[in-house]
Parts: sequence; structure tokens; C-alpha cells
Amino acid sequence: MTAATTTSTSAPTTAPRPPRRRTTLAGTATLLRFALRRDRLRLPAWVLGLGLLTLASANSVHTLYPTAADRASIAHASAGPAVLAMTGPGHYLADYTWGAMLGHRLLGLLAVLAGLLSVLTVTRHTRAEEESGRAELVRSAAVGRHAQLAAALGAAAVADLALGLLLAAGLPALGVPGLGTGGALLFGAATTAAGLLFAAVAAVAVQVTAHARTASGLALAVLGAAYAVRAAGDAGSNGLSWASPIGWLQRSYPFVDDRWWPLLPALALAAVTGAAGFALSTRRDVGAGLRAARPGPPTARPALGTPLGLALRLHRGLLGGFAVALLLLGAMYGSLLGGADAMVKDVDQLKEALARLGGRSLTDSFAAMTLLVVAVVGAVYAVLATLRPRAEESAGRAEPVLATGVSRSGWLGGHLAAALLGSTAVLLAAGVGFGLAGALSTGDAGAFPRLVGAAMAFAPAQWVTVGFAAAVYGWLPRATQLAWLVPAYAFVIGYLGPLLKLPAGLERLSPFGQVPRLPAAAMDWTPLAALTLVAAALIALALAGFRRRDLDVR
Repeated sequence: MTAATTTSTSAPTTAPRPPRRRTTLAGTATLLRFALRRDRLRLPAWVLGLGLLTLASANSVHTLYPTAADRASIAHASAGPAVLAMTGPGHYLADYTWGAMLGHRLLGLLAVLAGLLSVLTVTRHTRAEEESGRAELVRSAAVGRHAQLAAALGAAAVADLALGLLLAAGLPALGVPGLGTGGALLFGAATTAAGLLFAAVAAVAVQVTAHARTASGLALAVLGAAYAVRAAGDAGSNGLSWASPIGWLQRSYPFVDDRWWPLLPALALAAVTGAAGFALSTRRDVGAGLRAARPGPPTARPALGTPLGLALRLHRGLLGGFAVALLLLGAMYGSLLGGADAMVKDVDQLKEALARLGGRSLTDSFAAMTLLVVAVVGAVYAVLATLRPRAEESAGRAEPVLATGVSRSGWLGGHLAAALLGSTAVLLAAGVGFGLAGALSTGDAGAFPRLVGAAMAFAPAQWVTVGFAAAVYGWLPRATQLAWLVPAYAFVIGYLGPLLKLPAGLERLSPFGQVPRLPAAAMDWTPLAALTLVAAALIALALAGFRRRDLDVR
């Protein structure tokens, strides 16, 4: 045996190293960079849009209300329960500086919009990825179990922090007296805290159900409930607002008292809720939800063999949730009608605004004003329902259906018919709630049919919302976010228009601005017929576009 052989055989062998254990957060940084790259247009558009809207509003209130007397007048007009329900606590009104006006009018709105941004971001990068099957492919690599959820929360946090920093730096830069650095920093921090909290709520919602749209609906229902509880508490000044995290954040009183401590319970709740989302994710399989799907019947009903029947089955959960929510929202606003005269009798500015609606009484004018808000909220359902085909297409469920004898026009037409019927149904629910509560609060049983009819007058505007969203889906499936322009524009103009004294012509650009303001104004069928024709033309345009493009365009 040679020396070389001896050396070779006698050398000790090195045992192979055990494979390195993969941590639950492995790959988070990579997934976060990927999420930010995917949303490199979406998130900056959200942040810049919300930031510039706030900065423009701050500059406008400084220009439109230059004197203390002007601000005192608008503060007096804002002291009624209805206005407080839409804005915030009355403590801001004691010394209505430009900063107090901004915090009172916009902080609650920004909390809702930041929450909406966070919910959509977290759902998009978690449950939607699982529903499409991409999450399973990602997890087959060196990626930890919690990495995807952590990256989604990180993407939402980056957007929320960017928005907060933009507000904190931009407001003092305007040079408006009263918008100091300390108050602006608190204003931005409160907006960021709202976004982080509802991102955590979405982290829990995506564990419950196996469908992205249902998960978004659950999280947005929590957001809507928080806003409704806050509104009811501020309208009644009964302390109920402390049961809502949005109420906590508004009570930080930026530019007034600059209290930082209300942010602490919101951040603590966000941390606990986010931790619950991570814990719940270990109790389910990828692609599944904690709520197990119920076994279906052995045979399908004949209605499910038609495009409309299938679409109604798919839409029923979202429709039921919105119908209940609009019923309660309508009842909340309708209960204020009995005290409308007392609320505005000493507020000349609000009386003048209501008088411009031309009602026989202040109660009718007040009803017309509040019904516009309820109808715009119902438009959110119209957009969500219209975009349901996009989710079916992206998940791969549309192609097997279209491989049968169902035509493209029949499949999409079934979904659009369900959206049209559903948007009308949620308006009816809102009208019933508004009419019942209004009739009880005013003691006038005859008010019920009038108020229900006033709500239903907004149906053609809802149909135009459906038509616009459908046209975007049919021709620009990659840009379905544009479908939100109609309700967003109507909401911003209706919410900020009276404060910023915007020209009345801007409201007329919205389909909701074309609806006669019943019961204050006389019925006019011409604009309703025109809106119906516009909706029909948009739906025809949508069907034509869908027939001409490929499926699942990304």
C-alpha cells in the first residue's frame, strides 16, 4: 500500500452538517421588497393623493375663513349632532383655529382612508396570493411560515409611515398660523396609527376565510363599525366614542391640546391584533381559512345552471352584509330628523345651505342632505360587486365556466345584473331604515313612503357607478382601481364641498349630483332617465371590451 493510499484511508471523515433550520420569518425582507416593487405605483398614488388632499384642504380653509369671526360662524354651524357625526368631537369647536378646523374635519376621514389603504394592501399580498396559488409556490422556497404576512404588514406600514411623514412635514411648510410642527407631527402620527391598526385587523381577517374579497369585507366591516360607533358617540356626546379606536385617535386633539397618550391604546391594540393574526395563521393550511366551508348539497339547484343564478349565489354574502349595514346607517341618520329644526334653528349658515335645497321644511332639506351621504356609501357596494368578475377571472374560475356553453356576454352580464340588483337592494334597505326611523322620530307615518322613495331616486346614480366600474374592467383590467373614482369623487365633494365652498358645478360632475334632492325638491324624471341611459351605454361598452380581450390579463 502506498503512502498516499495510507494517508487517504486514515484521514478522519467530516460528518455532514445538519441542515440549517429555517426561521418563521426567513425571506421577509425579500418578500417585502417584492411587494413594494409590485405596488410601486399603487402605494405612492395613495400616499400622494391623501397627502395632497389634506395639504390643499389646509390651505383652502386658511383662505376661505381668514378671520376669527368666519371660523366662529362655521364652528357654530358644526355644533349640531348630524355634523358632529360626520366630523368629530365637539371639543375642537371651543377655539376653532385653522388647525382645530383641520383636525376636526379631516382626522376622522384620514383615519378611515388610511385604514382602507392598509386593508387592501394586506389582503392583496396575503389572501389574494393564496387564492391565486402563488403563495404555495413562494413557500416552496426558503421562506418562513410568517414571512408573507410580515411582508404584507410591512408594505402597509411603509405606506402609513410615508403618509404620516408627508403630513408632519407638509403642514408646517404651508406657513398657516396654528399649524405648528408639534400638532402636525401628532396629526401625522394619528393617521399612521389608524393605518397600522386596521392593517392588523386585516391580518386577522385573512385567516378566517379562504377568499380575498370576503376577507376584505370582514376587515372593512370592522372599519365601518368603528366609524359608526364613533359617529353615534360624537352625535350624542355620550362617551360611546371611547368604544371606537377612531374615537381614540380623534381625541388626541392635534393643534388643540396635542395629547399623545390616546395613540398608545391604538398602537397596543394594533400590536395585540397583529400578534393574533400570526398566531391564527399557524392553525390553518395554505389556501384554507379557519372557517371551514360548509358541504354543499349533492345536486345543484336549477338556478345555479344559469349565469345570473351563479352570480347571485357568489354575491349573496357581500350583499347581505351591506344591506344590514345600510339599514343601520339609514336608521341612525333617520333618527335625527325629529330634531332637525331644533338643531339648525340658531345656525344661520346651515339654514341657508338647507334652504338652497328648496324644501318645504328644514326637516325635508336635512333628509335630502343626509340621504346623499347614505347613497354614496352604498356606491362602495356597487364597485365591489362589479369587480367580482375580476376576482373570478384571476383565480382561474372563470375559464372553466366559459369553456362550457356560457358566452362571455352571458357570464359577465350575469355578474353585472347581480350588481345592479344588489345596488338597488342596498339602497332599498337604507331607505327602509331611514324611513322607519324618520317616521318614528317625527311622528309622521306618511314620511315613510316619501323617504323610501327619496332613497330609491339614487338608484340610477348607482347604476352609472356599476357601468363605469364595468367599463374599466372590460377594457382596462389592469387598472380596476380606477373604478373607485366615482364614489371617491362623490364622497370628497359631498364631505369637503361645504367646508371649502367649492363651486356647485363640481358636484354636478358626479352622477349623484344629478339626482333630484327628494323630499326637499320636486321630482324630475329627466335626469334619472338620462342617468339610466348612461348606465346602459357603459354596460354595453363593458361587454364589448370584455369580448375583445384575453382572460386574466395582468
